[in-house]
Amino acid sequence: MIWWTIIRRDVRRAFEGGGAMLPLVFFLLVATLFPFAVGPDGALLARVGGGALWMAALLAALLPIDRLIAPDAEAGVLDQYVVRGLSDEGIAASKIASHWLGFGPPLLLAALPAAGLLRLEGASLLRLELGLMIGTPALAALGVMTSALTLGLRGAGALAGLVMLPLAVPLLIFGAGALGDQGMGAIKLLAATSLLLTAGAPFAAGAALRAARE
Repeated sequence: MIWWTIIRRDVRRAFEGGGAMLPLVFFLLVATLFPFAVGPDGALLARVGGGALWMAALLAALLPIDRLIAPDAEAGVLDQYVVRGLSDEGIAASKIASHWLGFGPPLLLAALPAAGLLRLEGASLLRLELGLMIGTPALAALGVMTSALTLGLRGAGALAGLVMLPLAVPLLIFGAGALGDQGMGAIKLLAATSLLLTAGAPFAAGAALRAARE
């Protein structure tokens, strides 16, 4: 099916072009530098490190945002998809899946050494991994939706951050809250928020693609 073709193409392009490595390197760089800014206090690092990793995950999802849709739109690839009968919502859903595959699983692996650098305990690491597993699809959905909304606009890279960051605030709050005392309650709220954003983003992105094409 054409959806799988789009996903395979985008994932292969991300890994072959090195674009998938940039979010991963950025995530690990934040985990490496954060202890220098906060200090060597292990208890303090363990208390605030999870929130720092969530912020790093959000920014890692934002880094490749200018390459998610704009190159295909400029090359006419999106028009070819539409001519072949694929809806704009289907294109957006495929882009979300490929974006998540390009940065989500590597981010989950990178969280293991990052948690060690920030002195997170085993239980906190498990909740962090569970939260990232639940929340990163929503980050990918927000990235594609924002890329579609800013398509063709001057200064799209700067606008993307202004659009995406406020929408991602609930994910950051519930993701970081999952590492606290009320972990399971925050995980449930994170799952509900992630499901809402992931389900709604293809429709918003599809409408933005149609508007840009017209």
